[in-house]
Amino acid sequence: MAEPFWYKKGRMYCEDVPVADIVRKLGTPLYLYSQSALVHQYRVFDEAFAPVPHLICYAVKANSNLAILSLFRALGSGFDVVSGGELRRAFAAGMDPKRIVFSGVGKTVDEIDLGLCRGILQFNIESAAELMMVAARARALHRIANVALRVNPDVDSHTHPYISTGAREHKFGIAFDQALPIYRRARRSRHLRITGVACHIGSQITVLEPFLSALGRIKEIFRCLRAEGVSVSNLDLGGGLGIVYHDEVPPRPAEYARAIIAAVRDLDCRLLLEPGRAIAGNAGILVTRVLVTKQTGARNFVVVDAGMNDMMRPSLYGAHHRVQAVTLTRRAEWKADLVGPICESGDFLARDRNMTRVRANELLAIMSAGAYGFVLSSNYNTRARAAEVLVRGSRIKVIRRRESFPELVRGEALRPL
Repeated sequence: MAEPFWYKKGRMYCEDVPVADIVRKLGTPLYLYSQSALVHQYRVFDEAFAPVPHLICYAVKANSNLAILSLFRALGSGFDVVSGGELRRAFAAGMDPKRIVFSGVGKTVDEIDLGLCRGILQFNIESAAELMMVAARARALHRIANVALRVNPDVDSHTHPYISTGAREHKFGIAFDQALPIYRRARRSRHLRITGVACHIGSQITVLEPFLSALGRIKEIFRCLRAEGVSVSNLDLGGGLGIVYHDEVPPRPAEYARAIIAAVRDLDCRLLLEPGRAIAGNAGILVTRVLVTKQTGARNFVVVDAGMNDMMRPSLYGAHHRVQAVTLTRRAEWKADLVGPICESGDFLARDRNMTRVRANELLAIMSAGAYGFVLSSNYNTRARAAEVLVRGSRIKVIRRRESFPELVRGEALRPL
C-alpha cells in the first residue's frame, strides 16, 4: 500500500487529508491514525501465517482505543489482554471470549473470575502460585479454566532491557526447568484444562535468532506434554517483532512467518501470535505545535506543546522517533533538543537531533506513534490527554475527544477532612 503519511506540495497528508487541516479543527497535541495502514498491517501479518492453523491475537496494550479494537475484531483478530480493564475493553469491542488470551504477571481474583465466567480461550499462567489461584477460582465458580504456562526460555532478545522479558532475571513467566513439574501439577486438577504452551521474550526485537531460540526450547515442553498424554494444541509465541523507527532493519512479517512455520511443521499445533507494535506502530503519529525556540549557549531547544505525559517512550527508555515538519520549508538545519512543557529535565521527545529550524506555531509530527503512544500517556502536571483521530481516505473520525478540566478532576474531593 501507499505510505499512510506522505507529502504533496510540501504538506503532510494522512491518507487523503492534509494533517494541518485536521489540526485546525481539533488542536494539538493530537494522535492521528491511518485506518488503511492498520488494516493493511493486520492482513500482512495474518496472511503470512495462512499456511498453518493460527490465530492472530492483537496485543491490546499497544493501542487500546475501542474503535481500533472494533476494527481488528471485524477483520477476524483475537485479542491478547494483560489486565481486567483490557479484558473489559475486549468485551466492549464485541470480541468473542473464545478468541481472547489473558496474559500478565499479576492477575487479581476479580480479573480471573471475569475471564472464567466469560469462558475465555486461555489464561497464560505466570507462576505456580497463579496456577493454584486460577484452579481455586475455577473450583469455586464451578468452571474449567483453559491454561497454558508462560515458559521463560532464558534467551537474550537483543532489545532494550526495559522491554526484554525472556531472561531468568525477569519477573515474567515460569523458569524452563520448572515448567514440566508445574504442568504435571495442573494435570491433577479437575478444574484446569491444559491447552498449550506459551512464551513472550520481549518487544521491538529486530532479529530472528531470539524467536527461534525461544521456540526451540518451548517445543521441548510441547513434545514432552504430548508424550505424557496431554493433548496440548496451542503454541503461543507471543509478540515482539520490531518495526522501523530510525535505522532498524527488522524482519518483515513474511520472513518471520516463514522461519516460524518451518520450525513447527512437525508439531501439529495451532499457533497463537500476539503482535501489537508490528501492526499499529507505523500507522500513527503524534502532532504537536511549536511554542518557542530557545538557545542557552550550551544547547538549542525547540519547545512544543506535547510532553512526556503525551509520549513517554523517549523519556522512559531513550526511544528514537523521527520528527518531521507538517509543512516543509527550505530553512537551514540545526541540532536541537525537542522538549515539552513538563517540569522535568527528562521531558524530551528527541535529543541532539538534526532538524530544520522551526518557528512558533509550526507543526511537527512525531512519527511511528501508533503503538505505546497514547496508552502510556498520563495527566502529570494536570495536563489533559490528547485527542485521537482515525482517518480513512478523505474521512476523519474523532475516536477519543480531548479531555476537559472537569474530566481531569472528576472523582476528587473538593474539601479536606
